[in-house]
Amino acid sequence: MLKDIFIGLSQNQFLNSAAKKYGLKLGAQNVVAGTNIEETIESIKELNAHGISCTVDNLGEFVFKEEEATEAKEQILKVIEAIHQEKVDAHISLKPTQLGLDIDYEFCLNNLREIVDKANQYNIFINFDMEDYGHLQPSFDLLDELSTEYNNIGTVIQAYFYRAEEDIQKYKNYRLRIVKGAYKEPEQYAYQDKSEIDANFIKLIEYHLLNGKFTSIATHDHNIINHVKEFVKKNDIPNDKFEFQMLYGFRKDMQLKLAKEGYNFCTYVPFGKDWYGYFMRRLAERPQNLNLVVKQVFNKKTNTVLGVAAGAFLLGRMTKKKKRK
Repeated sequence: MLKDIFIGLSQNQFLNSAAKKYGLKLGAQNVVAGTNIEETIESIKELNAHGISCTVDNLGEFVFKEEEATEAKEQILKVIEAIHQEKVDAHISLKPTQLGLDIDYEFCLNNLREIVDKANQYNIFINFDMEDYGHLQPSFDLLDELSTEYNNIGTVIQAYFYRAEEDIQKYKNYRLRIVKGAYKEPEQYAYQDKSEIDANFIKLIEYHLLNGKFTSIATHDHNIINHVKEFVKKNDIPNDKFEFQMLYGFRKDMQLKLAKEGYNFCTYVPFGKDWYGYFMRRLAERPQNLNLVVKQVFNKKTNTVLGVAAGAFLLGRMTKKKKRK
């Protein structure tokens, strides 16, 4: 039920707009690394100082106009330039829908090509994030087309899809991030039971560790992390073949611990004011994430992130009341 609630909240454009306006008051800075590039680069430097690399996501939702997609493209190009100029250990994660996939396929492809080409000049990796099932195949198609020109790109395999095993075999020669999946998908396309998703998640991780190019294991689940530690040890898989990934602001102590233990670690670093849909999907993916953040940001004055989730509908009401006045 919690997953359905958070997914519903993530898809509400009205609440997304309200969250942009009130987000900083509710403590959104605890789940995003900055609202602009300068702040984000400083956050990356802090993580780099602890031996943690970063993947940077320019947040954005509901892009249906060419000018919005072009603006997102220009912002990502600026981030790539900043990563190069500041010499930080970071790469880019992006969503094809933010760059125009819902507008026109060729328009989106051209935007992606410009980004990938710029990053390739600086030897910066670009990860194509995967979204809901309706965008899955078009996103793979974009990856396939650009792979004929560039080799600095990879993507995400979502374990809750039935087709994930077939996809991971097809793309085993790519750098892949393996996740459980954060959208609400119908039973005809995806596993619904948590135990089945977890089992497939582990199966995909093990397959790519044994057969793939490079594996990013994106989870906050310490049981799965411990399983991976034992698996790589048992199968003599070197540390340079994989990394653990977690989200900015989540399980900070564990992030530092894994990095200190000598594992490659990468923090997913979102930035910008358009944080609302992203955060709601993280809670939908694993409702325990709410507790993880609450424990880290709770203080005497405000339980900020809890206010973001529990008060999401209140944001809409606040804005509606102001409009009526």
